[in-house]
Amino acid sequence: MRAKGNKKTKVNIVTLGCSKNTVDSEVLLTQLKGNGIDAVHESKKDDANIVVINTCGFIDNAKQESIDTILRYVDAKEEGLVEKVYVTGCLSQRYKDELEKEIPDVDAWFGTRDLSRLLKQLNANYKHELIGERILTNPSHYAYLKISEGCDRPCSFCAIPLMRGKHISRPVEELVKEATNLARQGTRELLLIAQDSTYYGLDLYKKRNLAELLNRLGDVDGIDWIRLHYAFPTGFPEDVLDVMASHPKVCKYLDIPLQHGSTRILKLMKRGTTREKTEALLKTIRSKVPGVAIRTTLIAGHPGETEDDFEEMMTFVENSRFDRMGVFTYSHEENTHSYTMEDNVPAEVKQQRMESLLELQAGISLELNELKVGQIMKVLIDRREGGQYVGRTEFDSPEVDNEVIIASNEYLRTGDFVMVRITSASEFDLHGEIINS
Repeated sequence: MRAKGNKKTKVNIVTLGCSKNTVDSEVLLTQLKGNGIDAVHESKKDDANIVVINTCGFIDNAKQESIDTILRYVDAKEEGLVEKVYVTGCLSQRYKDELEKEIPDVDAWFGTRDLSRLLKQLNANYKHELIGERILTNPSHYAYLKISEGCDRPCSFCAIPLMRGKHISRPVEELVKEATNLARQGTRELLLIAQDSTYYGLDLYKKRNLAELLNRLGDVDGIDWIRLHYAFPTGFPEDVLDVMASHPKVCKYLDIPLQHGSTRILKLMKRGTTREKTEALLKTIRSKVPGVAIRTTLIAGHPGETEDDFEEMMTFVENSRFDRMGVFTYSHEENTHSYTMEDNVPAEVKQQRMESLLELQAGISLELNELKVGQIMKVLIDRREGGQYVGRTEFDSPEVDNEVIIASNEYLRTGDFVMVRITSASEFDLHGEIINS
């Protein structure tokens, strides 16, 4: 591969979509640098002659953003600003054949498990000795740790298995090694991610092994917080709750996407559970882990969702009093079971239902936040912004959850823990002051 003139090859990696894509881009970045190739992540300069776009194909908006980004770099190629454009990730995995025809100026397309082939295209070899090594693209005091790939669940609305394949757990030893390496780089918080984290270990160890993994990661020196994301509710391993309740490093925080609050719609979604079972699980979680913060995600407007189903979901949210909640409008995805149903909830109704859910949750969040006023809480400093410091408690994950705004004349380092007295609260933020020991 030769650049124009004598210009040395430089690769710019552009990442779209979720934290799992971020990890994939970080692994690619690490492998390229390990091969002596100049590589950057989302460079602000137009000085890279090769661009690799790691795409998302989750829902309509994400797909459109990926396509727009590809077209932008294809235009840059036509203008002579870049020489090669490669596309990888979920959108490429799912729509490669169609995209090759529609955007022929892309130099090559790669799927979600084509890292070795992509490296070869970039004149690099996959270095096994770099497994467990990772150059972070976010602030180094926290890092995403992908514990498995793919998903075996049959959810009717979800195209992730089409893009990510079957569930494959990573060995405990490999994850502990990576966590140890991250701690050496200054990482203090691990955010465990997967398509389905509670399925972890079934393929490797013939049992759900998440509790053991949490304990083993908790033994890593330098790691202070371990946070669990994307727990599937059906077949939830309750021994995880015992670890969460007893281990000082495991945050009392659980991200558990529930998707709906109507038993009828949950059945259409092939979620393998009911509203009643979900409510019983939430009760168990809260009884075993007092004070736990529960984050969930819901979908508004699935095919067949009636006004009664939606009102049932509103009641479910009101009664459940989630600490954090996100809502998507349903996206009609090809080759999923739900795609065989009529997408019969109008777009404007989906939007209205999403907004109603978020408005309800904002009120709940405000009430829960106001209960924290006067409390002294441990806060991890994320950044300085506008003359104030911004951090999080153990009950909040970066980028998606509440933040703590701290006015302080003291110098606070990013990645440090401080004790903060909460002085006021809004729907999605807390305000506080430093408590000196």
